[in-house]
Order: sequence, then C-alpha cells, then structure tokens
Amino acid sequence: MATPLSDTPLSPLKTIAVIGLGTMGTGITEVLARAGREVIGIDIGEAQTAKALAALEAATARAVERGRLTEEERAGALARVRTATDLAAAADADLVIEVVPESYEIKHQIFRELDGIVRPETILATGTNALSVTRLAADSARPERVLGLHFFNPAPAMKLVEVVSSVLTAPGAVAAVTDLAIELGKEPVAVGDRPGFVADGLLFGYLNQAAAMYEARYASREDIDAAMRLGCGLPMGPLALLDLIGVDTARTVLEAMYAESRDRLHAPAPVLKQLSEAGLTGRKAGRGFYTYEAPGSGTVVPDALTPAEGAAAAAGREVRSVGVAGSGTMASGIAEVFAKAGYEVVLAARSEEKAQTAKARIGKSLARSVDKGRLTAEAAAQILDRIAPAGSYDAFADVDLAVEAVAEDLEVKRQLFATLDKVCKPGAVLATTTSSLPVVACARATSRPQDVIGMHFFNPAPAMKLVEVVRTVLTADDVHATVREVCGRIRKHPVDCGDRAGFIVNALLFPYLNNAIKMVQEHYASLDEIDAAMKLGGGYPMGPFELLDVVGLDVSLAIEKVLHREFRDPGLAPAPLLEHLVAAGCLGRKTGRGFREYARR
Repeated sequence: MATPLSDTPLSPLKTIAVIGLGTMGTGITEVLARAGREVIGIDIGEAQTAKALAALEAATARAVERGRLTEEERAGALARVRTATDLAAAADADLVIEVVPESYEIKHQIFRELDGIVRPETILATGTNALSVTRLAADSARPERVLGLHFFNPAPAMKLVEVVSSVLTAPGAVAAVTDLAIELGKEPVAVGDRPGFVADGLLFGYLNQAAAMYEARYASREDIDAAMRLGCGLPMGPLALLDLIGVDTARTVLEAMYAESRDRLHAPAPVLKQLSEAGLTGRKAGRGFYTYEAPGSGTVVPDALTPAEGAAAAAGREVRSVGVAGSGTMASGIAEVFAKAGYEVVLAARSEEKAQTAKARIGKSLARSVDKGRLTAEAAAQILDRIAPAGSYDAFADVDLAVEAVAEDLEVKRQLFATLDKVCKPGAVLATTTSSLPVVACARATSRPQDVIGMHFFNPAPAMKLVEVVRTVLTADDVHATVREVCGRIRKHPVDCGDRAGFIVNALLFPYLNNAIKMVQEHYASLDEIDAAMKLGGGYPMGPFELLDVVGLDVSLAIEKVLHREFRDPGLAPAPLLEHLVAAGCLGRKTGRGFREYARR
C-alpha cells in the first residue's frame, strides 16, 4: 500500500514546469528562475515560446538597469529556463503549474495527459482564478496532489499568492507549495476552493458593479475611474482594470462566481458580454471600455466617448464668499479648503462657542502644515483671517455659496435647508455634503430647488482631491457649472453623478466591504488573510476590515441599509455580523473595538 502524501516528506521543489507562456506564465517563469529554480516553459507553438523568452530577456534587462539584478544573476536566471512545445518535457518536474485559458475542457485535457507523463510524487497546480480546483482534481488520477496556486499580475511585482486546497488535497502538497511561495519572496494565503477565492472573489463583484454603473449611464467611464482612484486611493479605476485583466476573462470569472453564489451582484453585467462578443476585450485587443494606441498597449487614446477639452458649458454664477454650516471635522476641513483658495468664509454653527472651536481646529491644522514646511506662518495667518466664525446661520445673508456639513440625518438637513432658504440671498447656490441621503429631499425643503446641488467632499477634506457633484432632476445648469468652476479653484477633481444612494464611491465601495464581512461570517478566511489579500493582490491601501474600523461600523451599517433600501437587491443586505457588532457597541477605532481591538487613546 502506498504511503499517504501527508506522511511522506517531500523533496524540495527544484525543477518546475510552467504550462502556458502568456503574460502570467512568463511572469511566473521569471519569478522561479530568479529564485534559482530550473524552469521548463511549455506552450503549444514555437512562436509563443520565442515570444516568452524575448519577454524574459527584456524584463531581466530592465531589472539590471534598475539595480535589482546583477548581470551575472541575470545570465544565471536565463540559463535556468528552457522551453518546449510538448507536455512530455514536464516528465522530470517536481511541480507543474498550468496557466492556460480558463476552460475546464483545456485544463482537464492537460491534467489527463500529465497523469501519464509526470512522476507519482509530482505536484500539479492550476493557476485558475475562476474554475473549481476540486472539479479539476477529481478528474485527475492523483487528486491528492492537485491544488491551486494563484499568482497575481504582474507576477514578479505582486506579493500575494493564494494556495488553494480542495477537500481532496493532501496537507503535504499544500505545505511544499507554501514553502516554495515563501522562498520566492511571496506572501502565501491559504484558502478553500470557491470561485474567485479571496482577492478575486471580492474584486470581481466590485468590477461588475462598476461595469453595470457605466452601462446604466449613471456616470462616465472617466468619472467612475477617477472617483475610485481619488476617493479610495486605488491604483487603477475599475473600468481601466477590467481592460487590463481582459473583459472576456472577467466575464468568465463572474459566470463561475454566479454559478456558485447565485448572487445577482456576480451576474455579469450585459456590457461585458457585448464587449467580449464584439472582440473588444481590453488592452490586449486595443479596445475595451477605453481605446488604446495599439493591441497590448497601456496608452489610452481619445475616442468618440472622450470628453472634449474645454467643452462649452453653461456659465456659472460668481462666487466670492462661502458659508460652511457645521462644527465637526468635515465642516472645519471644508472651511480650510475654501479659505486656502482665497475665498472669504463664514463658518457658522449652532453656537458661537462651537464655531470658535471649529476655527481653532483649523488653526491647529494650519500650524501642522507650517511645521511640515508646506505653508509659511504668514500664509497660515492670512488663511485663518479669512474665516469668520458665527453662532447663527443669519451670517450667511451675503454668501454666494452655502455648503452644509452637519449630521448625516435627513430631518436635520431638511431643517437647515429651510433655514438657508430664508437667510441666503436670491441666486446663492446651496450645497449639501451628504454621502448617502437624497439631495432632492434637501432641495424640496426650500422654495428654490433649482439652486440646490450635492457637493460630496471626502475625509480629510484638505487632503482628499475628490468631490462628487450630484445633480438632482431640478438642479439648474448654471448651478452645476458654478460648482464645477469652484472645484477647479479649490484644486479638487469633480466627478458628475446623479442623485441616487451612494453616488459613485459608496455605491461601489460598501457592497465590497459587506462581501468581505460575509467571507469572515462564513469562516472562509480570516480578517488578516482577507486584509492581506486585498492589499497585496489588489493594491488597496487598506484591507476591508482596517477600513471598516476607520470609517466606523455604525456609519458603514447605515450606508449599507440605505443602499439595500434603494436598490432592493438581496445581495446588498447588511451582513448579520456587522449588525451584531454595531448592536454590541463595537464601532471600530473610535470605541476601541470593531473587527479588531485598539489601544484606548
């Protein structure tokens, strides 16, 4: 009787075959060769193997130029790579990694052929990010030696590797591959077998919603992408990322996820099918959501959908003075932004004391900028002098633009807008900074709904470049033009969107956060694994649980409820775990405990 793999010490994985020498396969080959492994690169045609070798030579030459590799190390790495066009070349491999197209038929055929070629102890790894590892393993003569090894693109740069076990995988195989990943300088995360695993499981739902948002003409592709880059600190916008991944690949991943979850958020947006079937698959085709200089190029070129530079728009109203209503962090941050841009600012709160406290907070912020050398003491003093605190909204009588930044409570905001309607002069623009409430409800509290618009700043307002400009069906063209002009003057990037729950950023961000909570709730992965996966595999500045604890679990739950109420999608229902933590008073960093515990300040 054969010794089970879990009890058999595995020899180090020294010789590795990589099947499929596209972008990912070539990247994995480079990583392995640079780490001292003997690599056999296999593809069906000599043209593809030659292309892969040329790409390897170019990539390692760049590494030498940048001082990341010596010429001697480069020569050694290239010498360790040999290519072939026949699977028989994998006969001596300790590990085989297949990175062929996402098709069960193609992958099954490769695994069946490998069964008759490789040694009994050889580990077979699939690079799939969409298909069932269990299904692939079950069709193999050695299911205990089949697992998933999911690298991220570009493989040489991205640290994350997901090591995927099926119910059939032997622990010894998982241990051997995990050790290899560590030796390659990667950070392995152990996950179970479900479509998308951790990183893509969260990422592709978000990308799909962005595609649906674009398809519904809610916002332009440029504004959706700018909103997520500037509002969330992401390295790429979702539509540009879909073009990079491949629209057809994204559709395949989503189909697999939907087949498993039956969650409507995973049902591929129809635009993905339309683009795929038209051959507009993204960068590799030269056209997808955007148009590129050439197939394979990352350089976007103008097309029929590109906004015209300096396109004629309605003339805006003159704005010389600004009123900011509120005394919290957001109100003081917005007042600081306007004062820095040269506007005279009235900072009004419910009492003179609250207004003075808010101005003092701005003084401290400016002092920090002076300490860091970003401002002179004289400039800071001039900025602070432009801010006049007031204990009554009557001080807004002469402002040209009034911006409310009070509590996220519709009744409170409606009462404030009714007051602004009485005290502000005719023609003044009235803006709300709400992040989730209907702007039109604020507008209807006034006798001049045409003058009301959303102007959603992001926290901290002085640092964050994004402003979502939210038009209602009643907003006048010149009011919209005014706010866009003002955004330019205060050095913010405006994105246009309609008046619906979540606008762009929160409508895409919070379902992603909710899905991360569901993963933990279902014991699929831990907080640390999910946070690591999204930072290392998606380039996110913070993992979802770090971000939830910073935002506040109560705030997050409120936004989730608004989104669920507006869109009526069962997939948007807040995760019960989030509701339980909020009910227990675990609201994140501000209470010292949320998903994690924090030292009290």
